[in-house]
Amino acid sequence: MAVSNETRAVDFILLGLSRDPDIQMAFFVLFLVTYLLTIAGNLLILMTIYADSHLHTPMYFFLSHLSFLDLSFATVTVPKSLVHFLYPRKTITFNDCITQMFFFHFIGSAECFHLILMAYDRYVAICNPLHYATIMNRQACLLLVFFTWVGGFLHASGQIFPIIPLSFCGPNEIDHFFCDAHPLYLLACSSISICEIVDMANSGAITLICFLVLFISYVYIISTILRIRSAEGRQKAFSTCASHLLVVTVFFGPCVFIYMRPSVTFAADKQVSIFYCIVTPCLNPFIYTLRNEVMKKSMKKLGGRIMYFLETHKS
Repeated sequence: MAVSNETRAVDFILLGLSRDPDIQMAFFVLFLVTYLLTIAGNLLILMTIYADSHLHTPMYFFLSHLSFLDLSFATVTVPKSLVHFLYPRKTITFNDCITQMFFFHFIGSAECFHLILMAYDRYVAICNPLHYATIMNRQACLLLVFFTWVGGFLHASGQIFPIIPLSFCGPNEIDHFFCDAHPLYLLACSSISICEIVDMANSGAITLICFLVLFISYVYIISTILRIRSAEGRQKAFSTCASHLLVVTVFFGPCVFIYMRPSVTFAADKQVSIFYCIVTPCLNPFIYTLRNEVMKKSMKKLGGRIMYFLETHKS
């Protein structure tokens, strides 16, 4: 991406979540523990699904891809934030800022689209079970996942390119713990009217459309579940959908607050961002495993294999 000499030389300062050293250290510990749990939880899901052939189904294929997205999404912001918590001067170059923003929106929007895929998978499984294997075949699953990445790339490109020509000649302090569009607009010396329009049409529209599609999908799914005669069948279907709905609520709630409004920065934006940047990627493995008996059994089997492997190599 070509960047003008005027903007290329800019170094920004990320103000972070607090200027108090004690509070910064508390956030460092919180972010570090959460990030380690995110890595461990999502890697465990990926390993469990890969190791157990019984989990090689569309539902668990999509779940493994969600774990990969969560791991990648947290990695875009958390490691840099951890470094900044430990150093008094929290600088980031314009190019690094743009790169972080690109991957943040790229992976974040891909996750939005992927949650729709997971809802569609449950819709077909519950509302059209006889044709599930035909509709959700391996080729279709791979193609759908590919389109989530394409959609994410197009969204991130549309978010970034209007920002690149902007001039930054005044204050260089970004009131956030990572680079995002809204706080960056406040530092621009040139007009941001086009950026604001693109931002509302891009991030706002994607958030709204994804939320509405998910809401309508689950209305159909729940109405179908209520017509299931078997109490056991209803409970099993509700258990799976409840996990999906919880993930959607935790992820989209903060996104709606941040992106479905004009580019006005509120004091609470940084705290709200923590939920979908850091908390959600950490919670997803627990949400999907604690309510899923099949995953718990597979994890126990994997743990047994690992212990057997370690004991064998010890002797």
